[in-house]
Parts: sequence; structure tokens; C-alpha cells
Amino acid sequence: MPEQNETIPLIEYEPLRLPRHKISEDLGKQIYQNYKGKIEIEFPSPKTDDQWELHSEGWVGNIPLTDQLSLSIQPKVEIINIFRMLEYAYRLGTMEFLEELYEADSLTDFYNELANILAKKILARGRKGYYRTYLDLNQRLPFITGRLDLSSVIRQPWRIRPQCQYQEHTPDIEENQLLAWTLYIIARSGNCSSRVAPVIRRAFRDLQGFITLIPFSPKNCIGRLYNRLNEDYEQLHVLSRFFLENSGPTHEVGSDSMVPFLVNMSDLYELFVAEWLKVNLPPRYRLKSQENVDITADGKVKFAIDLVLYDLLENHTLCVLDTKYKAPESASTSDLQQVIAYAQVKQCNEAILIYPKELQNMREYDADDIRVRTLAFRLDGDLEAAGRTFLDELIPSN
Repeated sequence: MPEQNETIPLIEYEPLRLPRHKISEDLGKQIYQNYKGKIEIEFPSPKTDDQWELHSEGWVGNIPLTDQLSLSIQPKVEIINIFRMLEYAYRLGTMEFLEELYEADSLTDFYNELANILAKKILARGRKGYYRTYLDLNQRLPFITGRLDLSSVIRQPWRIRPQCQYQEHTPDIEENQLLAWTLYIIARSGNCSSRVAPVIRRAFRDLQGFITLIPFSPKNCIGRLYNRLNEDYEQLHVLSRFFLENSGPTHEVGSDSMVPFLVNMSDLYELFVAEWLKVNLPPRYRLKSQENVDITADGKVKFAIDLVLYDLLENHTLCVLDTKYKAPESASTSDLQQVIAYAQVKQCNEAILIYPKELQNMREYDADDIRVRTLAFRLDGDLEAAGRTFLDELIPSN
């Protein structure tokens, strides 16, 4: 049996073999069922020399397996560069606390520090007063307030309580509900240290007294409108998005339900490249992420193109770009077919495949009137220098 609080270290894309006694049959089944597509697991057999074999499919983070055993999946990329990717991807660069996070030694430490910052910021907002707004309500009350709903009274005159239409100035609104749900997810994660967990619980209790706990998705954190009364909520919602996007599926650990912390490195790479380009492109160009393009006239079949680069001066599509978080020797046939199809539907003659390292073999392909290039936005070393090299190759005249 595993020792108290034992952690199994795993590196993304690198197989790890463990003795048969390390993982029980039931636990192996739980890993297979709960993390399919994230963790590949081979059961002990002659093929694996009677050992367990684990393999991360590009996900990194921490998974609590039992009360005593957890799986820590480390990225191949340097931790400091993961932090810098997250800085761009979640637009943390303008936040004054960023330097504190660079002192973290692991992704779990980073999670802890960011959770601690979010909770403290929520508590600080609570001391000033949580944002409130007026909500239009229509319900039966023991007294008349606002405007009496006469049509309801006429239809149901036997009802004692009058139906009233009124406004209530309340903090039980999405802006605060979103924060409460995020704290709830963090508290259940099992990733918070003994130092941070009490701060998370205190902030959650502060909101729980007047907030309806409603599930939210990461998309709810994006595109929100702010005014002078709630402009500080923008940072809180940016941080909330990070936690909601990187919370894995809930599963049972002992007697508790736990929420693992998992980062999809492929998604992070795509988001990082997009946000880096948006910050660093010359004013002449505009980048659009995840552009939906109809393939059929009825709109039932669509392409979701990673990135489309527009030349505003010439008023045309310059190229389509597709990020690939892998390091093959050369571009695969399927990758080429995909990006060529993107270029055709956007009616442009340039397509770019972006990899985290330079490919060893052919870097340029021609398909009829479409040129496909493979470029690298490297993740080793200085990311800013890598970005400038990438941009010079993307737009040679830049």
C-alpha cells in the first residue's frame, strides 16, 4: 500500500511504469473511466511486464487518486515558461501580483498562490461592499410592493398573496455568483495547502450568506460588461476563468468528492500563441481566434479555425494558422489536409502550421495555389525572443 500522502510523478507524453501493487484493480478502473483522453492506462499484462503503465496525453496538473495517493503530471516545458504562457493566455500581465507567482516551484504551488490571491481580493471587495444591482422580480408576497399584477389577481382571485412586480437591489447576481462557484470548485479540489484552504473557506462563507450557488462555465467569465462600480470585478473574473477552465471532472476520493487541477497543454499553447500575437502584431494586422465558417449553405456544418490573420491595409485574409502542440519530424498528412481546407474556405493562398519546436524535415509545401509553411513558436528558453523570431518569419516584411 502507498505511504501517507505519496505522489506519483508523471511527465507529459512520457510513459511511466509502476509495480502491480502500487495501484489496485479498482483504482485502475477509476483512472481509465474518469480520465479517458487525458491519461492512458495499460493494465498489468505480459505486454507491460506485469506492471501498470501510465501515459499523459498532453495534460498536466494534479489528480488526487485516494486519500493518500495523488498523481502529479509535470510539463515538458519549463515551469517558468508555463507561468509566462498562462500570463498571456489569461491576460494576467497587467496585474500587480504576477511576480509573486514566479516564486512557485510547481503548477500545484502556482494554483495555491493564485487561489490565495483570488480569495484575498474577494474578501477585500467584501469589506468595501459587494456589487449590487436592481433585478426585476415578479412573485407573490405577503404584502403589496412595487406594482400589483392585476391580470394575475383577476385570473386567480382566490389567491391570498398578491402577485407583485417590483425591483430589488441585491448582491445575489451573476457577478458574485460566479465568484462563489469558483471558490466552491477550488475548495473541493484538494489542491489547496493548509495555509491557503482556510482563506478559501472564509471567502466562500463571506459570499454564501447572500449568494445562490449556481454552476458556471468558463465562458461566463468572458465578454462581461463593467462600469465604475464594478470595474475591479474584471480581474476577479479573469482569475475565475483560469480555475474553471482547468478544473477536471469530479470524482470520489475516499468519502469526499474531489476536483482535480488539470491544464490542457494543447489548448494553453493555442491560447498563448493567439494572445501573444494580439499584443505584438503591427497595427496593420488583425487576428481572429476560433473563427466559425459555414461549410454548408444551411450552416449545419462549420469549421472552427484556430487563427485567421487579416491584413487591414489590403483588406483581405492574409493567412490561416493552426497550432499543433506536438513535435513530429514533419507535418502529418492530416495536419496538412486540415489547414489546406481552412485556407480554401477562407479563399487565401497562405496556410501556417505552428509547432512548439522546429521540424527536422520539410518546412514548406505547395498544394495547387496554396502554400503551407511550418513555423515554430518555441517554448524552450526566452519566450519573448522566440515570439519575435516567429513573428519575423510569419510576416517577413514586418
